[in-house]
Amino acid sequence: MTTPISNKGTALITGASTGIGAVYADRLAKRGYDLVLVARNQKRLDDLAANITKSTGRKVDIIVADLTQKADTLRVEDRLRSDKTITALVNNAGFGATATLHDSSIEELESMIQLNVTALTRLTHAALPGLLQRAKGLIINISSIVAVAPELLNGTYGGTKAYVVAFTQSLHHEVGGKGIQVQAVLPGATETPFWDRAGLPVENLAAQTVMSAEDMVDASLAGLDQHELITIPSLPSLADWETFNSSRLNLGPNLSHKYPAARYNVARQ
Repeated sequence: MTTPISNKGTALITGASTGIGAVYADRLAKRGYDLVLVARNQKRLDDLAANITKSTGRKVDIIVADLTQKADTLRVEDRLRSDKTITALVNNAGFGATATLHDSSIEELESMIQLNVTALTRLTHAALPGLLQRAKGLIINISSIVAVAPELLNGTYGGTKAYVVAFTQSLHHEVGGKGIQVQAVLPGATETPFWDRAGLPVENLAAQTVMSAEDMVDASLAGLDQHELITIPSLPSLADWETFNSSRLNLGPNLSHKYPAARYNVARQ
C-alpha cells in the first residue's frame, strides 16, 4: 500500500464498477480523493474498493444503486447532501442505443433518459448546495461525441448527451466564478462494456477509432487540469472546438428579434 497523499475530500462516482467509472475511481484516488462508488453490481464494487484501498490507502465507500430507479437515486442524493467531505461528483453512469427510433424499445429509451438526464440532473442539484457553501468543488459530466454528431447513433441517446453538454455549459455560467470547476467530457468510441448493452459489440467497430478507457480518462483529466469546460479526448486540435463553439455564440445576437427574418417574407403585424 502506498502512503496516501494529501486529502482532497471525497469524490462520488456513478457507474463506477467497470469501464470509465472504474478508471476515474483509480485516478482520483491517486490524486488524493477518498471515494464513494455507486453502481448496481455489489461484487464488482467490493472488489474495486478493496483494490483501490490496497493500492492507494484511500477510504472507499460503496452504494449499490440502480439510478434508473427513483428510490435508489434518492439514496444517493441523500449522501450528496449529508456528506460534508464531498468535493467532487463524477456523473458517469449512463447507457446508449444504436438502433433506430422505430426499432427501439420505448421502455429502454425511457430508462436511458432517466439515467442519462434525470439522475444526472438530480444528483448535481443535490451536490451543489454543499459545494457552493464550501466554495470549492468539481463536477465532471460524461457526455459523448454524439452530442455534436447526433446522426451517428440512436437519436434519443444523442439527445441525452446533448443535454449533458448544454447543462454543463449553463452550470459553468452559473457557478464557474464561485469556486466550482465544471467539465463535460465527450468521449468517442471507448473500449468498455457500454457497447454490449447498446447492441453493437465493440469488436464491430474499426480498431483505429476505439480508445482505451484508461487513455480516455487520462486525457480527460489532463483537460481538466487545463481548465477545459468541454473536453473531447480524441480531437487533435482544440481550435476545431473553439471554431465550432464560436459559431454557436455568434448566433446569439440574432436568435430573438421582434420580427421574422426577411427571407420568410412574412408581413409584419
